[in-house]
Amino acid sequence: MDRARLAELHGVATSYEAAPGSVVRVPEDTLVAVLAALGVDASTPRAVRDALEAREQAERGRLLPPAVVLRGRAGAPPPLPLPEGTTLSVETEDGTTLPWDGGRDAERSVDPLPYGGHVLRARTPDGRSASAPLIVAPERLPAPPGRGHGFLVQLYSLLSTRSWGMGDLGDLADLAAWAGHSAGSDFLQVNPLHAAVPGPPTDPSPYRPSSRRFPDPVHLRVEEIPEFAYLTGAAREEAGTLLDRAAALREAVLRHDALIDRDAVWELKRRALELLRAVPASPGRRAAYAAFLAEGGQALDDHSTWCALAEAHGPDWRSWPAGLRDPRSARTARARGELLDRVDFHCWLAWLTDRQLAAAQRAARDAGMRVGLVHDLAVGVHPSGADAWAQQDAFAAGMSIGAPPDAFSPHGQDWGLPPWRPDALAATGYAPYRDLLRGLLRHAGALRIDHVMGLFRLWWVPQGYEPRRGAYVRYDAEAMLGVLALEAHRAGAAVIGEDLGTVEPGVREALAERGVLGTSVLWFERDYENADGTAAEDPDPLPPERWREACLATATTHDLPSTAARLTGDHVALRHRLGLLTRPLAVEQREDAADVARWLAVLGRLGLLPEGPGDEEGAVLAVHRFLLRTPARLVGVWLPDAVGDRRPQNLPGTWDQYPNWRLPVADASGRPLSLEELVASPRLQALVDEVRALTDGTRAPADGARGGPGADRPPRARGPHAGPII
Repeated sequence: MDRARLAELHGVATSYEAAPGSVVRVPEDTLVAVLAALGVDASTPRAVRDALEAREQAERGRLLPPAVVLRGRAGAPPPLPLPEGTTLSVETEDGTTLPWDGGRDAERSVDPLPYGGHVLRARTPDGRSASAPLIVAPERLPAPPGRGHGFLVQLYSLLSTRSWGMGDLGDLADLAAWAGHSAGSDFLQVNPLHAAVPGPPTDPSPYRPSSRRFPDPVHLRVEEIPEFAYLTGAAREEAGTLLDRAAALREAVLRHDALIDRDAVWELKRRALELLRAVPASPGRRAAYAAFLAEGGQALDDHSTWCALAEAHGPDWRSWPAGLRDPRSARTARARGELLDRVDFHCWLAWLTDRQLAAAQRAARDAGMRVGLVHDLAVGVHPSGADAWAQQDAFAAGMSIGAPPDAFSPHGQDWGLPPWRPDALAATGYAPYRDLLRGLLRHAGALRIDHVMGLFRLWWVPQGYEPRRGAYVRYDAEAMLGVLALEAHRAGAAVIGEDLGTVEPGVREALAERGVLGTSVLWFERDYENADGTAAEDPDPLPPERWREACLATATTHDLPSTAARLTGDHVALRHRLGLLTRPLAVEQREDAADVARWLAVLGRLGLLPEGPGDEEGAVLAVHRFLLRTPARLVGVWLPDAVGDRRPQNLPGTWDQYPNWRLPVADASGRPLSLEELVASPRLQALVDEVRALTDGTRAPADGARGGPGADRPPRARGPHAGPII
């Protein structure tokens, strides 16, 4: 009982609801391990008593909570249990100190505090003092400017005839320009572009990065770096050889002779970038780089130092010589000096990537997109990577996040990603989280947050334990949402939360209250409640008018079958070939076909399938007509759907059985398409005509000054397009 009480005091749940009415208790050894990761010894009854006493004593002596979060521009302090006569002051972000006593004198006018991350200070009459982070954030996050549609794509899969074997930031800018001008799109959502842990082999998943704070330079378009034009002599000859080798990589992928090979691409780009680094930069370029270094500060230095050390000692910092495992050690400082040229090289790569990301967002806005790029925030980082090394105090050692058992994963899931410690976040005023958001929002019109439920709680799995033997650890959701609202407000960006799967009661409501859009996927939207309020045993598709407005509505995602595969049953056949089915193939096919037939019947009754049954392309169009009939604020088209691609980009539950994260966008026959071929596809143009015609009449003007380029332009013309703009 005492251990359970201690766990609850530290936000560790002692049980969870596996299904409605089915409560599972967390094993005692799991509680001990999770509490140990939070710095609490609960291994014996005596240790538990001592920990409880220490906690209670700390609470009795505490003047201020670990962090204070306020919604809106507060003029008076919140109710705090402080001794009579305690004075409060606020040190704002800019270093100004303001007295803060409006709550004690109602007659006195108090200027509202500015939005920001401040420090609240308290001093009692008997001389005690305390301080705590103070987050002052807007009530709600910015909303998208009106209703709009856009495309979702995995950037690596989008090869143009100029890319080096995988899609790059030049391709992203080109696609954004085409989508804005020719398709009337308002946004373009991409996979996480976070820096990867280097190989070989490099983990191709964009959701297990080395760093979420910095993008990966493998996405650079080398020829668009200004120094490329000034290569001379042997360096220019070598660059020409690299271009030829890159072309061979690209053509092999587009001929369907090879998969996307990130390591081979990076080998060529790294050498090319080393050649460019030797080219003297212009004075303006040098000044801009110096400003970037100053702005990047310690975070940039740490990231680049890790990259240099990884080149020398391997990509897992946990196996480095002991002194180098500590980013603040004297040995690390010496190594940084010894590797200064490589550290600077990686800083320079971060700057180049930042500049090309800015150019891609500028291309999107110049093409009339009112949102532009939607970046993706992965739920965690690789335990051997740069963030885990540089921010060791913020991560829970020996823990991994995942999911408890459910209908899709009966044994639970372990994602191999270390979680942030909620107590460490609060102690720093959520600085790692704020810095992460600020970096991602630099060149974004919106941000997608993978597994947004993690702002409330995460399933922690102790190292060596089965995933089902984990426990939920709670975060201060008010603080996490407050920081998110603050940084999104400053960037003028909307936020989309990926809230699919098991969601704790009240979470979707709390997110909606703050203005975070949800994610609604066609096949999962069902009418789960009967007219009498009871749960439906076999729920029908949810009528379009009853979908929520505050969401991004899509037909599929990168982890799900494409729409063509779903309609044809190809996804069941694929899982059968790979031995992933848990029931006989005939049973799976029969149930899947019945579900598709039910959806097609709905589409037909609504008049959305004039092409009639048996027309796969018509059915894909009908699915998107259905999405556009919902009130969803944003409607997203999975780009491979637009050309009939039947292969998922990622097949959960597989590793080497399926080429996850290594497939180019392809047509219905599986033939890879270049970006140039893709945007010229009649099938894509037909879908563009549908979404454009149905959203042009519902587009609201952009809000205020953030309308961006083209916000007041006349309505876009409908009908046939003049052709792709690249």
